[in-house]
Amino acid sequence: MPETLPAASLPWVVERAQHDPDALALRDSGGSFSWNALALRVERLAARLTALGVRPGDRVALLTETSCRMVELIHATQRCYATVVPLNTRLAAREIAAVIADAEPRLVIHDRGSDADLGRASSPAVRLVGAGHELDDVAAVDPPPLRRLDPAALHTLVYTSGTTGAPKGVMLTHRNHAASAAASRTNLGVRRDDHWLAALPLYHVGGLSMILRGVLDGVPITLQPGFDPERMSATLRSGEITLLSMVPTMLLRLLDHEDTRPFPPPIRAVLIGGAPAPATLLARARDRGLPVLPTYGLTETASQVATAAPAPTACPPTAAGRALPGTDIRIDAPDARGCGEIVVRGPTVMAGYFRNSEATAAVLRDQWLRTGDLGRIDADGFLHVLDRRTDLIITSGENVYPAEIEAVLAEHPDVRDAAVYGRPHPVWGQEVAATIVARDGQTLDAEALGAWCRTRLAAYKVPRSFQHAATLPRTPSGKLRRNLLTP
Repeated sequence: MPETLPAASLPWVVERAQHDPDALALRDSGGSFSWNALALRVERLAARLTALGVRPGDRVALLTETSCRMVELIHATQRCYATVVPLNTRLAAREIAAVIADAEPRLVIHDRGSDADLGRASSPAVRLVGAGHELDDVAAVDPPPLRRLDPAALHTLVYTSGTTGAPKGVMLTHRNHAASAAASRTNLGVRRDDHWLAALPLYHVGGLSMILRGVLDGVPITLQPGFDPERMSATLRSGEITLLSMVPTMLLRLLDHEDTRPFPPPIRAVLIGGAPAPATLLARARDRGLPVLPTYGLTETASQVATAAPAPTACPPTAAGRALPGTDIRIDAPDARGCGEIVVRGPTVMAGYFRNSEATAAVLRDQWLRTGDLGRIDADGFLHVLDRRTDLIITSGENVYPAEIEAVLAEHPDVRDAAVYGRPHPVWGQEVAATIVARDGQTLDAEALGAWCRTRLAAYKVPRSFQHAATLPRTPSGKLRRNLLTP
C-alpha cells in the first residue's frame, strides 16, 4: 500500500489516481470506478462547477443523498479549491434555509425531483443546480490550474445545531481531515485487502470521514444509501468488506434481522459511535463475529477522538477506547470519582465556528476544545463517557438539541411555555418528548402539536409524546430544570 498523502498535496483524488490508477476506488448499486476513472469524472465536474462561477475559497452546498455522484462532488469541490457544505437531507425546508443563509454558498447542488420547495427556502442570490442532467448539461470551462492544497484552508463546513437552536458551521480544514485519517490509520492499520462499507449519511462527519480516509489511504468504498439490514447483511456476507462504521441502532437492527450464524472473518473492525452502546449489545455482536470497537468523537474534531484498538485485550465495556495518536484528552474539574468535562487538543480540532467568534471563544481556549461532555479516564488510559453534552438528545444516531424544538413550540400561538427532553427508547436509544404549558383557556392535543412541528422540523426532531403542566420547573434565574421532567 503506498504511503498516505499529506495534507499539503495536490487534490487528494488526483494524487491517489497517480499512485493507484487501476485499483478499485468506489462503487454503489449503479456501478464502480477505479481511482483513475473517478479522477476523470471529478475533473469534468470541476470544470462544470467552474463554469457555474465557483472560484477558490467559495462554498458549494450539497443537498444530495449518498451516492457516487455525491462523492464525486465532494472531490470536485476540493479540486476547485472551494469548501464543501454538506446539508442534512432530513431537515425541513426552513432549517435548510437557515443553514444556506449562514453559509452563503455560491451554489446549492441537489438531487430532489423539484427545486420548488428548496427555491422558496433559499436566498435569491444562491443558484440551485440539479445534481443530474442539469449539472451534466453545463458547458465546461477549464478548472483552476492544479496546485498544492493549503493545509489551513477549509475543506468542509459542517453544520451542527447549537444549544440556542441556531445552526453553527464547524470549520474543518484539509489538515484536520488528514490528521483524522492518519490517527485512524495508526489505530486500525491499513491492509491491501481493506474495503470500507459506508452506510452512514455523508452529510454527517462520521460518513464523510470514511470517504476521506478512503482516498487518503487508497482503500475502496462501497456505498449504501440509507440503512437496510437485509442488504447490509448480504454485503457483509460477500466476504469483501473488512471495515465499517455504524451507530448502535444500526447494529441492533442488523443483529435482530440476522440468524445466529457468525459473520465472515474478513470483517476486522466495526466502529460504533454516535451514541453510547450498551455493553450487552457489544457482547452480542462480538459473539457473532463482529469485532466492534467503541468510539467517541465530535463534528468539531473531524470525527474520532478516542477509539478502542483492534487488539486481543479489549477495552472495558463501558469505555470508548484511548485517545487516538496525536490527540490529547484531559478531564477538567474532576469530582471525587474523577468525572469532569472532557476537553481535547490536537490537529483534528476545528478552526472554529463559521462567522461566530463568540461561540468559538466559548469552546476553544488555549487550543483546547471544551466538549461539554462528562467523562473520566481510568488508570489504564481508557476514556469513559458518562453523559452526553448538557441536554443533548441522541435518537437513532442523530443529535437533537431541545432548545431548537422549544423555540418552534414557543411560536405556536397557544403555547405559553415548553420543555423538551429525551426519554429512553429500546431501539432508538432515546426519543424526543415535550412538556407543554398552554396559554390560559387553551386546549392543545398531541396531534395538533406534532403537526405544527412537522412543518418546521426534521421528522426525527418532532416529539413523540406531549405532556401538559401548569408550570415548568425553573431555577430562580429562569433556567429550565430538565432533570425534574425526565424519567
